Amino acid sequence: MIPKIRTGTDRSFPLIDYLFGPGKANEHTDQHLVASWNGFAPDPGPNPEPHEVAKLANQLDQPVKALGEQAPARKIWHCSVRAAPGDRHLDDAEWAAIARRIVHATGIAPEGDTTACRWVAVRHAPDHIHIAATLVRQDGRLANLSFDRPKAQAEARLIEKEYGLRQLNPGDGTAARTPTSQEHFKAQRVGRTETPRETLREAVRQAVAGAATEAEFFIRLREAGLRVKLRHAPSGDVLGYNVALPGDRNRDREPIWFAGSTLAPDLSLPRIRRRLDDAPATNAPEPDNRPAWSDRSAPARRRRDAAGTAERAAAVLDQDDDEAAAQLIGAGELLDALAQTSPAATRAELREAARAFERATRSHVRAENVDIRALRSAARGIVHAGSALGRGEDGGATAMVLSTLVLVALAAARWHSARGHAQQAAASRQAAEHLHAAYQQAGATQMRTMREIGRTLPEPERLRHEATIRTAPLGKTDTPAGPVREYDALAAVLAEAEQAGHDPQALLAEATSWRELETARDTTDVLVWRIRRIADLPANPQRPRTGTTAGTRAATEPARTRTAQPTSARLATDPRGSAPRR
Repeated sequence: MIPKIRTGTDRSFPLIDYLFGPGKANEHTDQHLVASWNGFAPDPGPNPEPHEVAKLANQLDQPVKALGEQAPARKIWHCSVRAAPGDRHLDDAEWAAIARRIVHATGIAPEGDTTACRWVAVRHAPDHIHIAATLVRQDGRLANLSFDRPKAQAEARLIEKEYGLRQLNPGDGTAARTPTSQEHFKAQRVGRTETPRETLREAVRQAVAGAATEAEFFIRLREAGLRVKLRHAPSGDVLGYNVALPGDRNRDREPIWFAGSTLAPDLSLPRIRRRLDDAPATNAPEPDNRPAWSDRSAPARRRRDAAGTAERAAAVLDQDDDEAAAQLIGAGELLDALAQTSPAATRAELREAARAFERATRSHVRAENVDIRALRSAARGIVHAGSALGRGEDGGATAMVLSTLVLVALAAARWHSARGHAQQAAASRQAAEHLHAAYQQAGATQMRTMREIGRTLPEPERLRHEATIRTAPLGKTDTPAGPVREYDALAAVLAEAEQAGHDPQALLAEATSWRELETARDTTDVLVWRIRRIADLPANPQRPRTGTTAGTRAATEPARTRTAQPTSARLATDPRGSAPRR
């Protein structure tokens, strides 16, 4: 159940006329009163004449008119109360009781207070009511509206439990502002699939993800096709910014501007500046010790780098420290970067994942001394590398980073749940679902190839890798007792790593020591991509060369240059800088 409160400077007539009228798209039906301040207020009925509307509006306005010029500027209080989709049908008596509880909880009309504000509850649809009240009490005092919105939300949570309705997650006041009903109606009228507010919020978030400086942020906004207006102080300093969609105008044909802070609390210019202050250097040189295959694709290389950075962010979140709040912001930017550069097959799911995770990036927990430059650098690198292909090395690298980001989203859900952040935890789980769906699309070909390679390995080699797998703690499924056919892909990547000069047993031990795998949906998939990354194997699997073993490779490949750090050296520390678990 969602109560939504607005206040206005007008008298009651326009609002009452709208509530009892046909609506903007003839959506109002069977308009009638279900409750009022005295129980016998006049009911204008469906589509009434103006004088019938005026009769009820005048009674509501009487306390306001009695104050004359001393009346407050904001005279009307309007609260819509809507049941969630799928909730049972509530009758008029139940809606009347709900209306009385809302006006009591918000202070509009406390129970038993005969001189409180005048109000009415109007029903013109099966799933919601509207409460209209004037903000001057009948004894001439002004209404006390302190914290009326959180009070209405808290009462709605109690109503949901008592009436057996869908129970929504309680908020903490950090969510972005939702579009108004007028914005929704306009979007439907002009054929938009979403409101300009939602489109602009996503565009601004994506612009931040690719920017290193404030000037670059504004350039990226304009490159995205937005209209940008800066607000300056008398000194010439920029105080803030507004954005508008081209063609989105009001009745006076003027652009409809949105300030960054009205799109989301963390999109105000001061909050964005805080992030940009920690931006990485724009001219940082590329490392020279990359394997030769990595030069094939900048998008693939950036995604591999991002997978390692995301792995470290998941480890920080698992430490359950308040300072991990900053990692959520960086992870959100990484998702925004992937959503705007991924191939068409995964773009829709990634956009939904980024939108869902956006809610998880904000809470009242503040991390004051945390450096997220690595995450911001990874996001910016993905943006500037350009769009990735959905196949080959690009497709494999995309699957690699998505497999890791699923773990980040699940870690974020646990972190928020531990602090009672119900909305943020639910948003993190929703993002994990979208990320998993995107991963399945991105990694299907590579995983199928690795399973085929695993099935066709020479029997002695396959048995040796199966023995290695049996000794490893593999999360939910634990150590397999019989044939490990479900671990064909894992056997294949161990064989490929062995041919690259790594110790398969040490690699698998390192991969399973970094993080508990109990929450991973696809343990094998997580380990396969983790091993490919830490062993510097190509993201696109390579079929092992037959007849070459670890013992003969030194003689057959004396000139080969390996850029990967030896596994034994990497095992000294894990990504968090502490000894790995055994």
